[in-house]
Amino acid sequence: MTSDRRKFLGGVAALSAAAVSQAAMGALPEAPTAPAPTTAPPLMPSSGRPYQPVVTLNGWTLPWRMRNGWKEFHLVAEPVLRELAPGMTAQLWGYNGSSPGPTIEVVEGDRVRLFVTNKLPEHTAVHWHGQRLPAGMDGVGGLTQPQIKPGKTFVYEFEARRSGTFMYHPHADEMVQMAMGMMGLWITHPRDPARTPGYTPADRDFCFLLNAFDIEPGSATPKVMTMSDFNLWCWNSRVFPGIDALPVRLGDRVRIRVGNLTMTNHPIHMHGHEFVVAGTDGGWVPPAARWPEVTVDIGVGQMRAVEFLATEPGDWAFHCHKSHHTMNAMGHAVPTMIGVDHRDVVQKIQKLVPDYMVMGERGMADMGEMEMPLPDNTLPMMTGQGPMGALEMGGMFSVIKVRKDLARHDYRDPGWYAHPPGTVAREWNGEETAPPAQAPASTTRTAHPGHPGPNPWRAVKPGHGGTH
Repeated sequence: MTSDRRKFLGGVAALSAAAVSQAAMGALPEAPTAPAPTTAPPLMPSSGRPYQPVVTLNGWTLPWRMRNGWKEFHLVAEPVLRELAPGMTAQLWGYNGSSPGPTIEVVEGDRVRLFVTNKLPEHTAVHWHGQRLPAGMDGVGGLTQPQIKPGKTFVYEFEARRSGTFMYHPHADEMVQMAMGMMGLWITHPRDPARTPGYTPADRDFCFLLNAFDIEPGSATPKVMTMSDFNLWCWNSRVFPGIDALPVRLGDRVRIRVGNLTMTNHPIHMHGHEFVVAGTDGGWVPPAARWPEVTVDIGVGQMRAVEFLATEPGDWAFHCHKSHHTMNAMGHAVPTMIGVDHRDVVQKIQKLVPDYMVMGERGMADMGEMEMPLPDNTLPMMTGQGPMGALEMGGMFSVIKVRKDLARHDYRDPGWYAHPPGTVAREWNGEETAPPAQAPASTTRTAHPGHPGPNPWRAVKPGHGGTH
């Protein structure tokens, strides 16, 4: 850790932590600190009601303790260092050493007690987004509670009344605190899954938040006044190639929960499969109200839980479909050079700028392959290597890796997909080739999530009756 980073963490934390008495802290539940910025394995419940845990993409679940019938958690609001991807670390604010903070998992009907200690240099408050609770526990500083001053600890107590996908974030100096990375996921599992309308257990249950930062190349702290021109579009404060893959078994029923705390909407698109929106922040969607999609648009402040059956083996891209949101460290003022031949002046420019390169006159694909010098603590705009060359991606991009031979609770990256012979697009040289063998019917046509039996959607001509 550099001396500047030590000053950032140590100086700011010391400003407020000194006011927290050791006696008071000793009576609180443990406040664990974040592990590595990779995806932690699911935290299996060791006490309280049983449930199937979620997997937080590039994140972790906050442990708890049971005390006199209450499930107790301890969040610490504090400055954190977050690696956005290898080669770039940001100075953020978060909870328990990470941004976003750890995922909180409870079960419907749990009595939940949350201690929040403030180690920021200013006051804060925590809003439990989407929860039904007493108004005084809603966490809006100045409206429903006093602000949590630096060095103070507040306690929130309420019952988790309905299952679903929620989040938590400050309702105090929101423009600064959320822009600095303060947010986290909240998952309430059904108490009785078999009797919860619209809910179906999943074999793999992933979750992450959409967030964004404006961090100039060479710096490390977000510009909190930015409203739209963000240059780093993140999943759980990570950008590609720092975002982990989502490994699933062939045949798994998969749920992916996504929340949006950026300043714009995000059309999240999945290759190779169709899914249904099975849940929102308002609850589970009745099966009769669902329809198949390959892209779901998630608005600001919304949660969506999509579900699909992993029937197609391979490595499938999963990303935001706004093209600028799959890029890093964008220079919004860079002119378009397509069609401009400036090779004649390159030698003159290189006398002034030795590292200058001719680029952009044929498009930007060169940026995905060139090793260009960069300022300290920033990332290439297009980066990442796949098994067949440069991926030319960044930002909100990952890969869903469907494999037949994964174990039930194995979330390790299985590596790149080994394509069966004859199933990869190739250059055509005029020869006739036999078509590849068709996959078994059981892997290409199967029941859609939420609809039993054969796939019920079929195309019909207008006026010929039927459904689709």
